[in-house]
Amino acid sequence: MKTPADCQTMIELREAIDQLDQELIAMLAKRYTYIDRAAELKMRVGMPPRTIDRIKQVVAQVRQHAKDCNLDPDLIEVIWRALIENSIAREAKIMGHS
Repeated sequence: MKTPADCQTMIELREAIDQLDQELIAMLAKRYTYIDRAAELKMRVGMPPRTIDRIKQVVAQVRQHAKDCNLDPDLIEVIWRALIENSIAREAKIMGHS
């Protein structure tokens, strides 16, 4: 993939962004395979879909990583909280808590 500096036209730049979007979607799909497994393991040990301490830990980690990557941690937190809530809903459905 070209670096941003290597892109000489908006078409090239948009193609690179589209490629990154595809990679992000694939990574999210992979993440959800872990969410599904988490639901199975939580059922086995009697854990609820929502674990507040884990949510706090994940949010703190992504905020720090955003800062390290020169991204707006507030934006990343909003995105991750939506992802977390969707993941919890998915776990709850798998676990029969819907």
